[in-house]
Amino acid sequence: MSDRKRSTALALASALAAAAVLLAAPAAHADVVDVAYDCKTPIGDKSAVSPIDIKAVKEGDGYKLTMSFQKGVSSSPVELGKGAMSPSAVILVGGAEKASVPVSGSPNPEAVPANTPIKITDLSGTYTPKKSGKVTFTAGVLTIKALGTTTTCTPGNSPKPSLELDVTGSAPSGGSGGTEDTLPQTGPTDSALALGTLGGTVLLTGAAGVLWLTRRGRRARS
Repeated sequence: MSDRKRSTALALASALAAAAVLLAAPAAHADVVDVAYDCKTPIGDKSAVSPIDIKAVKEGDGYKLTMSFQKGVSSSPVELGKGAMSPSAVILVGGAEKASVPVSGSPNPEAVPANTPIKITDLSGTYTPKKSGKVTFTAGVLTIKALGTTTTCTPGNSPKPSLELDVTGSAPSGGSGGTEDTLPQTGPTDSALALGTLGGTVLLTGAAGVLWLTRRGRRARS
């Protein structure tokens, strides 16, 4: 094979591989959303606002969800030693199907001084869609357990979804998909992935055109 033909073949292979990746990427839209939490604590009612970010990464038939807090939403009147606090929450799924995804995180990696906002570690869980379509992910109730006490924080401002994602469900095609709720790369750049899908189609079309022209050229020379 000549160097020119080899270069053309490598270029086509690269274009097809890039197109396949773009076509496989789900269309998504994500926002960092301010969530106003109303917390019931052992020392009375508290309130705080934290920007919440939710990301989803495809894993097998489902998605690993990660919920990140950019500010603390509660504090303790006494110091919390390392590992004394365990957080968990619920992510509400809406749109094509309704579900509640439990997410949890590791205990605090460092001691938290008294009367200092508690930094919540990233919370994660798995969501496996049963229905296909566009779904949304919204911050739900946050629970903090520490020193034998439980603090429950409920979003009080009806926050908008932090993430919107197109998913493919596991329900058999042609069926209703059922009504049972499911318990279980995204980010702001995912809108670019949606545009990339369109670009991937163009790449595939272009590659097919080059292949057709190559074969046509061979027939003409023979």
